[in-house]
Amino acid sequence: MVDGGRAMKVLIVGGVAGGASAAARLRRLDENAQVILIERGEYVSYASCGLPYYIGGEITQKSALSVQTPESLRLRQNLDVRIRQEVVALHPDKRQVEIRDLQRGVTYIEDYDKLVLSPGAEPVRPPFPGVDDPRVFTLRTIPDTYRIDEFIKENAPRRALVVGAGFIGLEMAENLTHVGMEVTVAELSDHVVASLDADMAADVHSYLERQGVRLLLQNGVQAIEPFEDHLHVQLSQGSLDVDIVLLSIGVRPESKLARAAGLEVTERGAIVVDGHMRTSDEHIYAVGDVVQIFQPITGRAGYVPLAGPANKQGRIAADNIAGRQRSYRGTQGTAILKLFDMVVGTTGLSEAAARSAGLDFDKVYLMPSSHAEYYPGARPISMKVLFEKPTGRILGAQLVGFEGVDKRLDVLATAIFAGMTADDLAELELAYAPPFSSAKDPVNMAGFMIQNLLEGKVLQHHWEQLPALVQQGCVMVDGRTSSEYASGHIEGALNIPVDELRSRLDELDRDTPVCVYCYTGYRSYVAARILTGNGFDASHMAGGYRLYVSSVLGLPSPLAYIRKPKA
Repeated sequence: MVDGGRAMKVLIVGGVAGGASAAARLRRLDENAQVILIERGEYVSYASCGLPYYIGGEITQKSALSVQTPESLRLRQNLDVRIRQEVVALHPDKRQVEIRDLQRGVTYIEDYDKLVLSPGAEPVRPPFPGVDDPRVFTLRTIPDTYRIDEFIKENAPRRALVVGAGFIGLEMAENLTHVGMEVTVAELSDHVVASLDADMAADVHSYLERQGVRLLLQNGVQAIEPFEDHLHVQLSQGSLDVDIVLLSIGVRPESKLARAAGLEVTERGAIVVDGHMRTSDEHIYAVGDVVQIFQPITGRAGYVPLAGPANKQGRIAADNIAGRQRSYRGTQGTAILKLFDMVVGTTGLSEAAARSAGLDFDKVYLMPSSHAEYYPGARPISMKVLFEKPTGRILGAQLVGFEGVDKRLDVLATAIFAGMTADDLAELELAYAPPFSSAKDPVNMAGFMIQNLLEGKVLQHHWEQLPALVQQGCVMVDGRTSSEYASGHIEGALNIPVDELRSRLDELDRDTPVCVYCYTGYRSYVAARILTGNGFDASHMAGGYRLYVSSVLGLPSPLAYIRKPKA
């Protein structure tokens, strides 16, 4: 209710995740409020994250993409849903919006008590020559999806270029491969998936190439020259001919209305909101891909357009409009990607983000199995966990593997949200049975490893530190078997298998530092403990030879060759 007992009137601009969530929540909190949802397009609430899978044929029914229809929202939630209507101006001083009915071609004014802005974001479309050719697409909405699908069915393109190797770009690379195309991905960065560090992305690179996807890293589009039967794409390095181009190089907040109305926006264009999702105008809220967020670990402002946070923000805005005090606690950036059979997950800070924030941190690498190794079907998970020194607070995690990635990612995301430390990870009681995990879950193992480092039980070095250590006179020891050593090793390394180490200590000089490595880092940890216990100055290489191979030598990651077990 508002002054005088009149029912509150709330206008919501834009549906999909944030706007639709705000509208539904408002109705549940206030049966008498007048809630008007204005949507420029035809679809008011849809599964934007599922769009690539319709193109690839995983989702076959168009109706499956619509989470709610205008009719269902009117019937169940008693919402006034107006599709194909566009808000063209805001008048905060009068608490009014100007709306154009796109079907009838008329413009009218609607007043409000509270306004929620949820216009989302728009795909970045660089102004290089040829970008407006009808064979160049972006994917953001259901109509985008239908246009791409119709083009494929009518023209049977054979060669596709995906520009940008973020989540949507890689999902489209997979799905275009599924419909029979030869797919190339061009990415300006030196690795795919910006939230991954380069050493973890190396696993993804080699796996993608094994699936037939060609990767062109540190390479961007300069121009597209249209021909009748193909598109000639000029890259910063080289060129290629394709039949279809998908641009997936990011999005920008669609905040023109807010900027024109004098609301505070960032240099990037994101609307500035407080913890209640309120803008610089006390009667206007904003949610979803249009708003600035803050990173809860660092407290820094940022921009992270994700569906999960958008839904939560819509709910929080509605709560505050309805008189309930609730605050948004930030976006830590938890995200997951299915890529053929591979699963990639990230949460919290990357190394670059932790370094930029000035945090004192270190990292551990491990490669556990998805469940007990003796139970059939166990598959490796490559894990990297960042932690703060000396507190052991968990800062971020990156996982690449197959089964079991989502489970560990969610546990680590929860740990980061709750401010947990390595001691907490070590003590977590997680579900165990041989088909699902090991008695010491990979999350527990990460906690154990960090504890060992913080307590000085072991010293570790990283692959990027190896040249300096060698220059300082460190003796490298390869703790793998002789056959593993023969198949490939770091130049200059002495091969002493860990099981032979105690009987061969006289081959090493106690006055010379020893840097030991194995395949994943576990045997080298054991070797370092043996050496330290016998008076040596020893450290082991985190992540082992397999990380060195993919990160330094650029050779295919072992994960590239993992095959899905037969049913």
